[in-house]
Amino acid sequence: MLAIIQARTSSKRFKNKILHNINGRPLIWHVIKRVKKSKKVSKIVVSTSTSKTDNKLIQYLKNNKITYFRGDLKNVAKRLLDTALYYKKNFFLRINGDSPLMDSKIIDNIILISKKKSFKKYDIITNVFPRTFPKGQSVEIINTASLKYFLKEMNSDEAEHVTKYFYRNHSKLKIKNFKSNKYRGKIKLSVDTKKDLIRIKKLLKNKSSYEY
Repeated sequence: MLAIIQARTSSKRFKNKILHNINGRPLIWHVIKRVKKSKKVSKIVVSTSTSKTDNKLIQYLKNNKITYFRGDLKNVAKRLLDTALYYKKNFFLRINGDSPLMDSKIIDNIILISKKKSFKKYDIITNVFPRTFPKGQSVEIINTASLKYFLKEMNSDEAEHVTKYFYRNHSKLKIKNFKSNKYRGKIKLSVDTKKDLIRIKKLLKNKSSYEY
């Protein structure tokens, strides 16, 4: 399975967050490291933009021999579609670049689900509709042909957030959601603000729960 990590430095709430240091490494390194732990992911690509604002990210990826793809800055749906088409994949796993505590077991679980014959015709397989996993543990396997077909119907907001169109139009799409009974209450494991970054640093020091 191709894993596409969606990342850019021009985040509206926290610019350059993916390059901010967490315990000696940039945030994006932690995300990639987590995805690499998956036994079912065959290739990892960081999908970012052609904007000069992402040149520092590209330089980091080049220096560390991490595969990347550059596409549209704001039309993220098109960028991910172009990435999947470039690698000739019928399905791809979407991971957000702000998820440094991503659980590889969740990744493996959704990939196993997608391999079943009965799920081959689904437009999207997800764990956020409804959300029962914390933010920062979101996984989605997207049907490339479906994304290509519905892209022309997306408004600018939906194109920027990629799968928002799928959930808004769920009645006419085929969606498979899997739930968790493990988590209780609201837990946030993604990085949207500097406060989130501080909290994540503390969590990463708790090796009993978040050991690489």
